[in-house]
Amino acid sequence: QVQLVESGGGSVQAGGSLRLSCAASGYDRSQNCLGWFRQVPGKEREGVAVIWTGGGSTKYADSVKGRFTISQDNAENTVYLQMNSLKPEDTATYYCAAKPCPYSLGLATWRSVHTYNYWGQGTQVTVSS
Repeated sequence: QVQLVESGGGSVQAGGSLRLSCAASGYDRSQNCLGWFRQVPGKEREGVAVIWTGGGSTKYADSVKGRFTISQDNAENTVYLQMNSLKPEDTATYYCAAKPCPYSLGLATWRSVHTYNYWGQGTQVTVSS
């Protein structure tokens, strides 16, 4: 059973930085992708970034390219989301999620929420202007 636990959320002023962590257990790194999503009340959950933990390939939403970086620590089975130059519109609950990704094939549909099997509990990020 895969378990995902997010941490690192908080409140920050615009222009600041935060690093989110997603600790994975029961997780086959070579066969899965791990994505970060965010959601605000009344809106659909949107994909922010994803990493194929078997090989390190990544994808990003256009809204965060150049500001956010997804990375992994294989020894710790943890995936990070480094968020720089934060904007008020980045305010949301951030979730990590895992999906099957053999040979990185799952990256093509990384934005599709329904393709993810496991979700963390979420962590709140608030950016004030």
